[in-house]
Amino acid sequence: MISLFRAIAVIPACLLLIAQTTSADPSHSDADMQALLETFHESYGFPGATVAYVASDGVVRSFAVGLSDVEGGIPMTPETRMLAASIGKTIWGALVLSLEADGLISRSDLVSDHLGDEPWFYRVPNAEEMTVDHLLTHTSGLPDHVHMDGVASELLAMGRVNTFDPTDLVSFVLDEPALFEAGTAWSYSDTGYILLGLVMEAATDANVFELATERLLLPLGLTATVPSDRTALEGIAVGYTVDGNPFGLAPRTIDGDGHLSWNPVVEWTGGGFASTSTDLARWGHELFSDAAMNTEYLGSLLDGVAVHPDAPGVFYGAGIAIYQETPHGTVFGHGGWIPGYVSSLRHYADHDLTIAFQINSDVGVVDDSTDLVPALEEALARSLIGALQQ
Repeated sequence: MISLFRAIAVIPACLLLIAQTTSADPSHSDADMQALLETFHESYGFPGATVAYVASDGVVRSFAVGLSDVEGGIPMTPETRMLAASIGKTIWGALVLSLEADGLISRSDLVSDHLGDEPWFYRVPNAEEMTVDHLLTHTSGLPDHVHMDGVASELLAMGRVNTFDPTDLVSFVLDEPALFEAGTAWSYSDTGYILLGLVMEAATDANVFELATERLLLPLGLTATVPSDRTALEGIAVGYTVDGNPFGLAPRTIDGDGHLSWNPVVEWTGGGFASTSTDLARWGHELFSDAAMNTEYLGSLLDGVAVHPDAPGVFYGAGIAIYQETPHGTVFGHGGWIPGYVSSLRHYADHDLTIAFQINSDVGVVDDSTDLVPALEEALARSLIGALQQ
């Protein structure tokens, strides 16, 4: 996964000029937003992208540029889905809090209370000490299986079998040494979120994706957000990745029949959803307005831990990255990377503004050879905050 905590980039002067010419008139602001997106498209050369934002009026405004299928010449639209990758962690974090509100789970529970009967469990690093909260905040000390040597090709093979078992993902870290004692440091771990999904299923005896859909997505009308649990996902843009990538994928990740050349089911609760920028922006707006559930939860959601002494002001809560020292005040959100797609969800708390975007290419992003993601985040924030302040 690309780093969640890269410093906000300094953007080119031409983009600052676009941001400075916005006005509070929504039609003018929207025209400038489209112009900004088209400038990025021309400057960075990605296939296509979607952007959506929600201000304090609660109205979602959506934009698109470029192509969802370069070879087919199909335009990108605001309704085009893409894989949202680790932005799904914001949904899983909220689901934990929803289940906790109903007394079905507690962040203070030992993971062993829920999974201790599994024959493999005590081969997991820190099995006896880690809690649900440790999984949720990436303080479990677990390695991240996604970035372990040789795992990428094995994940690809897993997605080609007829039956997927998420416990197979945990097998990559069995008998591995812990990175640190649970609760004493921070290290991002998709493996921890796989265990979190298993804990939620054990606590409820229910499918975790059905729980998320019934408790969170459907009540908020987020019908464009669906589990990415198959190779054929309706309305999804073609993703483009680099030749020679770790998964051995062709640069075009969807075949002529509309099937992904790998199965994203292997992400499971490390992310696990396909969505649109419109749905992601609406989700962020509701989530950070304390309105995604019928109970007060925002304090728990944002009860974060420091990620590193060298990153002051950066914390991680219940599936949420928290940036306390940015040019735009406090920012909540998450990024997402998966082969062929990058996504961003950011809520600017001091301005009651939520912005999401998705791009159907990870070329230059996965290896940090381009500043596209932080530059677009900053340009969008400057443009919209400037417009809202006038």
